[in-house]
Amino acid sequence: MRPARMNPSAEEQPKPRLALAVASALGLGYLPKAPGTWGSLAGILLYALTGLYFPLPVASGPQPDLGRQVLWAAWTALPVALVLAAAGLWAAHRAAEFSGKKDPQFVVIDEVSGQYLAYFLSLAPLNWKYLLLGFILFRVFDIWKPFPARQAESIPGGLGIMADDWVAGLYAAFGLCFARLLGL
Repeated sequence: MRPARMNPSAEEQPKPRLALAVASALGLGYLPKAPGTWGSLAGILLYALTGLYFPLPVASGPQPDLGRQVLWAAWTALPVALVLAAAGLWAAHRAAEFSGKKDPQFVVIDEVSGQYLAYFLSLAPLNWKYLLLGFILFRVFDIWKPFPARQAESIPGGLGIMADDWVAGLYAAFGLCFARLLGL
């Protein structure tokens, strides 16, 4: 009788289909050109859908007050951001484990989560200017990886895959807040 192997090879492991679907943002990560950009666009779409299906209640005047914006974010955008983060940690870890790569290119849930985080933390309004600026800022910081993003990338497993994009999302959120302060 042959003893069971402790670490089966990738060919012997069942394919983690749900984890791969989540990690690739339902297949966007498998697109041949710029999968990270596609993941960021999915983050924009998710934020826009959150705002469209759960609109910010408007008070009298053209701009809702900060208190209403924070409450809206806490009850709508925060739960989505937390689900994205938790699902991303799990799926990125499983996908990396299955593929045998530290940060597989097809894993784009980190971009979805980081892009969403940029809009959520800045309480970005749903207009094309802020969505475009947030996209550009996030992609710049995601590619550049300023401190501590590059260091976060070296964390093993799903946390390392996700954390550098969360840092990029934080930087992009600061940029969006600054743009809002300037009245852009």
